[in-house]
Amino acid sequence: MNSMETIGGYELGKVYAEDCLVALKRIPDNSIDFIFTDPPYGHNNNNGDMASRRESIFEKRTEKYVPESEWRPIANDGIEANELVRQSFAEFNRILKAGSCCCCCCCCGGGPDPQFARWSQWIDEAIGFKMMVVWDKGKMGMGHHYRRSYETILVAQKKGGATKWYAESKDIENIIRPNDYGIAKIIPAFDQHPTEKCVELSSHFIKLHTLENDIVLDCFAGSGSTLQAAKQLNRRFIGFDIDLKWAIKAQQRADAARYNERLAL
Repeated sequence: MNSMETIGGYELGKVYAEDCLVALKRIPDNSIDFIFTDPPYGHNNNNGDMASRRESIFEKRTEKYVPESEWRPIANDGIEANELVRQSFAEFNRILKAGSCCCCCCCCGGGPDPQFARWSQWIDEAIGFKMMVVWDKGKMGMGHHYRRSYETILVAQKKGGATKWYAESKDIENIIRPNDYGIAKIIPAFDQHPTEKCVELSSHFIKLHTLENDIVLDCFAGSGSTLQAAKQLNRRFIGFDIDLKWAIKAQQRADAARYNERLAL
């Protein structure tokens, strides 16, 4: 990849610490081949919630709770997350090429807020809903009555062209079962992003919807698993995250990734 190749003034192969809505408005129309992203869910994750207390257990700490000084709240993960995501969907439609897809992680289908239903409607209005993929993590998650054991990925396709679909087999299901394609649940450690995803998750969708040298965008980059996968699969990429700490980590991760590294099919 030409290290000086740019799009909207941003250098490909780079991660920028920038508000995604500001950044997206600078990306030209019909210029992105694929989007895989994991926005904040609006749940104030790791801000003194159950996830924070769970970390103290898995890290075998002596304290009953993680002290407030060590919480790792996610930027824009309050009530503002919904409007942020809705506006992002509109920008995704503008910058995607015809027939290109967006895959948006959308947490689980639990209440009391039916976020998955609202986001499905919004992504359909903005781009065009294609499929909800269920990722069965194979392990029980948190919860009181119905334990959260899966997450969803909303897939949308921009109208105006045939679906960009490059699967080598005809048996791609809309359920990812435990350890399919090497995809595994991650229980984030203290040095990982609170909603860390394994590289193989984004790699799976990148291979389905893109070819080598296509441009992959992640505007909620977190620690950079999507960008690492893109580089390993010889895709051009660009990332944004409003939190400087995670933007730096994502860039380091992308820089350390190797081209032509084969990932599990």
